[in-house]
Amino acid sequence: MRLSIKAPAKINLSLDVLYKRPDGYHEVKMVMTTIDLADRIELIPLPEEDVIRIVSQNRFVPDDCRNLAYQAAKLMKETFSIRQGVAISITKHIPVAAGLAGGSSDAAATLRGLNKLWQLGLTVRELAELGAQIGSDVAFCVYGGTAVATGRGEIITPIPSPPPCWVVLAKPPIGVSTADVYRNLQLEHVCHPDVDAMVKAIERQDYEDICRLVGNVLEEVTLKKYPEVAHIKEQMKRFGADAVLMSGSGPTVFGLIEHDSRMQRVYNGLRGFCDQVFAVRLLGERHSLD
Repeated sequence: MRLSIKAPAKINLSLDVLYKRPDGYHEVKMVMTTIDLADRIELIPLPEEDVIRIVSQNRFVPDDCRNLAYQAAKLMKETFSIRQGVAISITKHIPVAAGLAGGSSDAAATLRGLNKLWQLGLTVRELAELGAQIGSDVAFCVYGGTAVATGRGEIITPIPSPPPCWVVLAKPPIGVSTADVYRNLQLEHVCHPDVDAMVKAIERQDYEDICRLVGNVLEEVTLKKYPEVAHIKEQMKRFGADAVLMSGSGPTVFGLIEHDSRMQRVYNGLRGFCDQVFAVRLLGERHSLD
């Protein structure tokens, strides 16, 4: 029995960092939502026991214990004493190290798929708790949809999805270290986004207010260090996106756009100077275990 699972990317509509915790992590408060840009995970049972094999054509995807999908399979095997081997084939569509939670989503899809493949009967909440042991974004990626994430990102409160719109993403050809961004974050000097107001705007389905309230406390650090990210943001605004924001710690910038004709203009404009440009829809729905 082979299983194929979709692993969608996420964007942050609002990302605030409140303080650094005694355990070294930062306390965050974020609104995240999934988008229709996804990797494809295929799980293939292996006859060899206690083998986890990562298969990918993307040279930036590690095939060992650095891979979050590998870590997800290892955690499931150890937690539930599973001996069966598994191959995890990862077809990448989400850019790597882009602030879109590609690796976390691959891990979450692996958890959901192995739950079915190995007939473990775990709930979404139980899978999310396992995911939180792997990485801060994995718990959200297990749920999918739209949610407020607190703690270090692992405490998930689902909320309604925003009104449907286009999302245009552009990633410059650089990688950004999340650890470096947090290290250089000076919380006393940043402008904190109003996460609660964003949640209320989503609940009202108020597209204009959602666009007005987008905010990311990490932007200032990344934009200062990587001027190409700031340039993409300026161009996206100039081409007419309704709201423009960097996702996560970057370097991907996204624009929200309501109308098809304007989406095409923004997309075509960005294609002129940026190789990795995508036009996708907000996904909205949460993952099911069926």
